[in-house]
Amino acid sequence: MNLSKRITFLTIAAAASLGAFADGKSYTSQIWSPDLGNGQYKNPIIDADYSDPDVVRVGDDYYMTASSFCDIPGLPILHSKDLVNWTIIGHAIAEMPEYAQAAPDPSHGNHVWAPAIRYHNGEFYIYYGDPDLGIFMTKTKNPAGPWEPLVHVHKAKGIIDTCPFWDEDGKAYIAHGYAGSRAGVKSILGMIEMTPDGTSTIGQDRVIYDGHIENETIEGAKMYKVGDWYYIFSPAGGVATGWQEVLRSKSPWGPYEVRNVMDQGKSSVNGPHQGAWIDTPDGKEHWFIHFQDKGPWGRVVHLQPMEWREDGWPVIGVDPDGDGRGEPVMKYRKPNVGKTYPAVNPVENDEFDGTTLGLQWQWKGNPSALWYFCEANTSKLRLFSHKTSDSPRLYDAANLLLQKFPGENFTATAKVQFCPRKRNGKVEAGERAGIAVMGYNYGALALESRADGIYLTEVGAKSANKGTKENEIEAVKLDGGDKEMYLRVQIKRTGVKNPTSKDDYKGEAIFSYSFDGKKFTTFGQPISLTSGHWIGSKVGLFCVRNWESNDSGWLDVDWFRITK
Repeated sequence: MNLSKRITFLTIAAAASLGAFADGKSYTSQIWSPDLGNGQYKNPIIDADYSDPDVVRVGDDYYMTASSFCDIPGLPILHSKDLVNWTIIGHAIAEMPEYAQAAPDPSHGNHVWAPAIRYHNGEFYIYYGDPDLGIFMTKTKNPAGPWEPLVHVHKAKGIIDTCPFWDEDGKAYIAHGYAGSRAGVKSILGMIEMTPDGTSTIGQDRVIYDGHIENETIEGAKMYKVGDWYYIFSPAGGVATGWQEVLRSKSPWGPYEVRNVMDQGKSSVNGPHQGAWIDTPDGKEHWFIHFQDKGPWGRVVHLQPMEWREDGWPVIGVDPDGDGRGEPVMKYRKPNVGKTYPAVNPVENDEFDGTTLGLQWQWKGNPSALWYFCEANTSKLRLFSHKTSDSPRLYDAANLLLQKFPGENFTATAKVQFCPRKRNGKVEAGERAGIAVMGYNYGALALESRADGIYLTEVGAKSANKGTKENEIEAVKLDGGDKEMYLRVQIKRTGVKNPTSKDDYKGEAIFSYSFDGKKFTTFGQPISLTSGHWIGSKVGLFCVRNWESNDSGWLDVDWFRITK
C-alpha cells in the first residue's frame, strides 16, 4: 500500500535555513552505539531515558523530543539523518516560566509530560500536557533553537499526552489522554478543537474513546491522517507492561475502530509502545519509534519496521504468525534513506572547555547564575555551593547537575578540586560537593567541610520519595582533601541475563576515589539502583551547603567522563 502521496500528518518540503548546529557529529559512545556498521542496527537505538519519544521528519532530517518533567533545560531536541544515529542539538525550554509551574523546584515527576513535535506552515511546534495546569505549546523555525516562550493553550487539570493536528479543511485539533491522578478517571482519550494558529482552544473537550474494557490505561495519543481516515496511535496497558493500539475513524470525533498492532510477543522487550510513526524521504518505508521501560535505566528508545496492510491497518515490528499484531525486533536492517551516514551518539562526556555546559546536562529546576561558572580560560566548571532547600537531603536540592544513564554498564569519573569557604584561615563547616547517582534510592560520594577539616563521605537514602532520611554510610577525614582528586561511580547491571520485564532490570552503584587517577579505592557500600519519579536514575555532580552567607566555597571540575 503506497501512502507516500496521501500522508498529511507531515509537511515533506524541506525546511529552509534551519541553521547549523554543533551537535557532536563525531561523538561515538563507548557504552552503546546501535549502528552495527554492516547495514544493520540493534535496539535500543538510544539506550538512555528519552521517555515518551516523538519524532517528525522534515525533508531528509528527523527531529525527536521527549518528556523532561521538572528537569531543566526541558524538552530535549535530538537530530538524525537515518533514524538510527542521533545527537542532541538543543532544548525547547531553556527556563520554565512561573506560569508553567504548579509547584516549586524540584517538582519531581511534574510539569512536562509526553510531548508531540510537528512541522506546520514552515515552523516546528511542540505541545505537551502538564497534569496540573493543562496544555502548553512552543514553536520555532530552527529546531536547534531558540524556541518561543511557552503559550498556555488550554487550562485544565488532568489533560496529558497532547498531540496537535491540522486538517486539510483548515480546522485544527488536539488529541490527548487523561491522568487519573488528577482527572479522577483514566483509560479514555479526548479531543478538543483549537484555533488554526494553535494558540488556544475552541469549545469543550470531548471524550472520543473509552478503553476501560479492552484497553485499560490507554493514553499517549498521536494523531495522523491517511486519505479519508484519521488515525490515533495510542499505548495501552501501562508503561512497563502495555502494548500499542491504533484507532481509526472517518471523523476526528469518532466513532473509532481499534486494533492492537504490537505487543511484547515472544520478545524480551516489555511494554513496547508510545512513540512516533515516520517514513523515509521517498515515502516507501514506514517506521515506528517507541520506548521500553527498563526500571532504573528509564524508558529507552527502540526503532521498529512498520508495514501498512491492504486493509488499511499498520503492523509494527515483525508478524511471524500473520495475525496483524507485531512484536519488536532486536536487530534489523537500517532504514533506506538514500544515503549512508556515520555512527554518532548523544554526547556524554564534558571537558568544560567552553562557556556553556554540554547539552546532556540538566538541573532539577530552573538554574541560577549563582550555581555555576564555565571558565573557558581554565577549561573548568566551577560549581558554587548553594542552599536551594531547607531539607538536608540531596533529593530535595534543585542545584543537582545530572545526565541520563547512557547504557546498562558504565563508569563515570570526575576530576575535581574542593575549595570550601574559609574564615580566619580555617575551613567553615557545612559545605559538600561530589558525584551522585539519583533515583528514589540515591547515593553520593562527597567531599564535606567540617569543623576539623575535610572529610570524604558516602551518603544515601532509600525510597526518598517517601520522605526517608539521608544517612551517612561512611566518613573518613582526608589529609589534602583540598587537592585535586578523582571521584568515580561504577554502574553495574545485576538483573537476570535475559530480562522479560522491567523488574528484571536491577543494578548497583559502586563509589571509589583516587589521588592520581590510576589507583582507585572503593569507598562505602553499593547503592541499589531504582527509578526516579517517571524517570530513570541519573548521574552527575553537586555542590551544596546548609547555611546562608555572603559568600561560598566551590567545587572545580576539570572534566567529567563516561567510560566502560
